[in-house]
Amino acid sequence: KTIITVCLILINIMQPPRPSSFTTWFFVVVLLMISHVAAFTTRLAPRSSSSLIVRNMARKAGVASPEELKEFVQKAGEKLVVVDVRNPDADVEPGDQKSLAVAALPDGSNRPMAVHLIWDRNTDNMPLPEVEKDTPMITHCGGGGRGQKAKDFLNANGFTNVLNGGGPKETDCWAEYGTK
Repeated sequence: KTIITVCLILINIMQPPRPSSFTTWFFVVVLLMISHVAAFTTRLAPRSSSSLIVRNMARKAGVASPEELKEFVQKAGEKLVVVDVRNPDADVEPGDQKSLAVAALPDGSNRPMAVHLIWDRNTDNMPLPEVEKDTPMITHCGGGGRGQKAKDFLNANGFTNVLNGGGPKETDCWAEYGTK
């Protein structure tokens, strides 16, 4: 819509086409064509929150959709374990400070289904949770990168029922399990 508005303003400001302004008019026509294609494509695109890149920045690879997480959480029930792999040490993981301000690490008073097991970037390792291998688990960090590494690590160590939930930055995903 913005492109169409700009094109219409340009057309109203400009005088009728002259041979010397052919390039300008050509540019306006091309912009109009692009805006029509974009508008048509937007109407055809699915409206789910996980597919709208404009509304939500693209998720990191491996982060489950809000719909997947909702179904996973419902199916898991009281067996769910949320694995928070963020590091509170600002010298080691300065980026975690923003997400920690939004969502605190699990402790005895909040997030009763969550455990805090720090993902170590230097060793590509983390402590293993003390649960059965088929326990439904959601890993997360701040936005999903280390959450995916943790998920892969847990799978490699025999855990069979693990999803990457992204983290507090993925607000629509976080809403499905962030208080667990």
